Amino acid sequence: MASKPGERKLQILQVLAEMLESPQAEKVTTAALAARLEVSEAALYRHFASKAQMYEGLIEFIESTLFGLINKLSTEETRGLEQVRGMLALLLGFAEKNPGMTRVLTGEALVNENERLQARMNQLFDRLEASLRQALRIAASQNDLAEGVDANAAANLCLSFVHGRWHQFVKGGFKQNPTAQWDGQWPLLMRAVAP
Repeated sequence: MASKPGERKLQILQVLAEMLESPQAEKVTTAALAARLEVSEAALYRHFASKAQMYEGLIEFIESTLFGLINKLSTEETRGLEQVRGMLALLLGFAEKNPGMTRVLTGEALVNENERLQARMNQLFDRLEASLRQALRIAASQNDLAEGVDANAAANLCLSFVHGRWHQFVKGGFKQNPTAQWDGQWPLLMRAVAP
């Protein structure tokens, strides 16, 4: 039994994330989660009001981790295109290290769950796209974008690329790492936007 406040809650989220790492993509139930933790379902509900709240805890972890790293990158790197490259590498690397969380990011783990969870993920994607857009605007101000390139379209292209890599990772049973071929793909992406 966890002794510190919040420790059991964190343990529940960790086990939920581990269960999502299974390539079989079976729906995670509270009964299966409770069995894995060797507690009753009632014990789970002492820490979370619903299963949706458990997923919200995972989404909060994803948000705080990603945006903490993005903010750090944005303050350390002054070149806009390098910020974009760093953000994309970060998003791909996060997925590679956290396959269960990637199933949340792609929405696969949220199928048949509360619709507010997908709305929350959509907000996260809007924020990610806004971060990319800001970095691309910095790149434009540094004359690192080709003339006529729209920062909105370029940010959407970059995020769509990442989302596609995440889906390949999940649908392929976590066999093809999202960062595979990244060194060759980054220059191809940049040909679309850089002079």
